[in-house]
Amino acid sequence: MDGLAKRGVTATFFVTGMNAEKYPDIIKRMYDEGHLIGNHTFYHTQLTRSNHEEFMDELVRTNEIISNITGEDVIYARPPYGSWDKSIEDELNMFPVLWTVDPLDWCSTNVANITYNVVSKAEENDIILMHDYYESTVTAALDIVDELLEEGYVFVTVDEILFD
Repeated sequence: MDGLAKRGVTATFFVTGMNAEKYPDIIKRMYDEGHLIGNHTFYHTQLTRSNHEEFMDELVRTNEIISNITGEDVIYARPPYGSWDKSIEDELNMFPVLWTVDPLDWCSTNVANITYNVVSKAEENDIILMHDYYESTVTAALDIVDELLEEGYVFVTVDEILFD
């Protein structure tokens, strides 16, 4: 977040409920610095045919945790592995946010490759999937921001892409 603040960039962070519960000060800082916070389930659970209720419960539980920290309703969800059921949108009034660029940062620690996998593919209104859990991803993310800013791109939160 320090690197994003230095660059004047806001992002969307999809957080798990267990991390939001464990690190409420970080969630509050994200919110206070203008980042959008979305739901990534409580335990990073993939939706399957047999766990619809559990998945919904995780979304509700995570929404409550984030809302208690920020004072705002959570309406965006990035479902782990991209697994989603359209009925959830109506049942919970939530919108799924998937991605258009996946640098596969979760399976590589090579910062240059992660950076290249985004910069070489990025186009206007793309949503880039990254996992700030990995140090290499954080480093690559800032390199990506620097390179794309230099190319004239502007970074916005997903609500601005989806609804503006």
